[in-house]
Amino acid sequence: MRILGIETSCDDTSVAVYDSELGLIFHSILNQNHIHAEFDGIVPELAARSHLDQLIFLIKKVCIKYLFNNELNIQSNGFNAIAYTVGPGLAGSLLVGATVARTLSISLNIPCILVNHLEGHLLSAMINHQKNLFPFLALLVSGANTQLIQAHGFGKYTILGKTMDDSVGNVFDYIAKLLGLGYPGGKKLSNLAKFGQSGRYFFPRPMTKNYNLNFSFSGLKTHVKNVILQCSNIFQEKNNIAYSFEEAIVDTLVIKCKLAIQKINLKNFVVCGGFSANNLLRKKLKNLFITNQIKYFFSKKIFCTDNAAMIAYVGFLKYKLGLYSQNQSIIVYPDLLIHETID
Repeated sequence: MRILGIETSCDDTSVAVYDSELGLIFHSILNQNHIHAEFDGIVPELAARSHLDQLIFLIKKVCIKYLFNNELNIQSNGFNAIAYTVGPGLAGSLLVGATVARTLSISLNIPCILVNHLEGHLLSAMINHQKNLFPFLALLVSGANTQLIQAHGFGKYTILGKTMDDSVGNVFDYIAKLLGLGYPGGKKLSNLAKFGQSGRYFFPRPMTKNYNLNFSFSGLKTHVKNVILQCSNIFQEKNNIAYSFEEAIVDTLVIKCKLAIQKINLKNFVVCGGFSANNLLRKKLKNLFITNQIKYFFSKKIFCTDNAAMIAYVGFLKYKLGLYSQNQSIIVYPDLLIHETID
C-alpha cells in the first residue's frame, strides 16, 4: 500500500510517499522564504502561485524517481490513494493542493483522502517511532496554533487549552522583526538568544498563576515591544532581550504542560509543530517529563515544520480504516479545528 501526500497549507510546498512496508520512501519540502522576506510576512496570492509551480515539479520528481526507475524494487506500480491537506491554512494555498490532488485522483481512479493539517502534526511523532502512542497529551505549537490536546484515539481529540490571541510562532516573528532580524525570524531570534545574559531583563509568564490551560501572548508581545523601543540599539542589548523573551515563552509553555499533566492522568506526552524544534523548549520539557515519569515523544525536527510526510502518514492510517469519500468535489476548510470531522 502506497500513499502520495500533498501539503500546501501555507508557504511550504511538500510532497511525500508513505509505503505500508517500507515506511517513508520519499519526502521533499520547498519553502518560499525568499519570496515573502521582502514583505516581512506571507503574501497569500504569491504563496498560492508558488505552490502551483513547486507542486508540479515535486510530483514529477516523485514519478521519475520511484515509479519509472523503480529504485526501491517496489513490486507494484502507482499509488493506492492520494492524501492532501484540507485545512486549516490559507484558502488559496489549500485550493492549489486540493485541485492537484483531486485531478490526480480522478485521472488515476484512486481515492482522495482529506487530512487535517493539525492532526498531521499531532501524529507526526508516530512516523519516528512506528507505533501507536494513544492515549496521550500533546503540546502543538505550529504557525497560528498553540494548543494543549488530549488525544483519546485516532480521530478523537479534545482541546484542553488554546491561544486566545497570538500564537507562539506569530509572536516570535513579530519580536524578531522589531529586533531587525527580518522574516522569518524565529530561528534567528533563537540564535541571538544564545549570546544573551541572564537576569538583564525579566518578562512576564502570562496566565500561569491558575489552572487555566489557555494561552495569551498579546500582553507579552506588547511588553517586549515597549522594552525594545526604549533600549539602546546595542547588539548585546538585543541579545539580552532575545534571551529573556525566549525564556519567557518557553517557561510559559512548560508551566502549562505541567498543569496539563497534573490535571489529566496520562503517561504519554507528544510535542509537535514548528516551534517544538526549539532547543530550549526541548531541554526544559525533557526535564519536566523525566521528573514526572512521563514518556515523551518529540517529532523529528524535519517533521516539525509543515510537511507532506505527516499528511501521507495520516492518509495511510485513514485508508486502512476505509475513511475516504467518493465525493469528487474540490474541498478545503481554511478554519478547520483539530476535533472537527471532515468528509
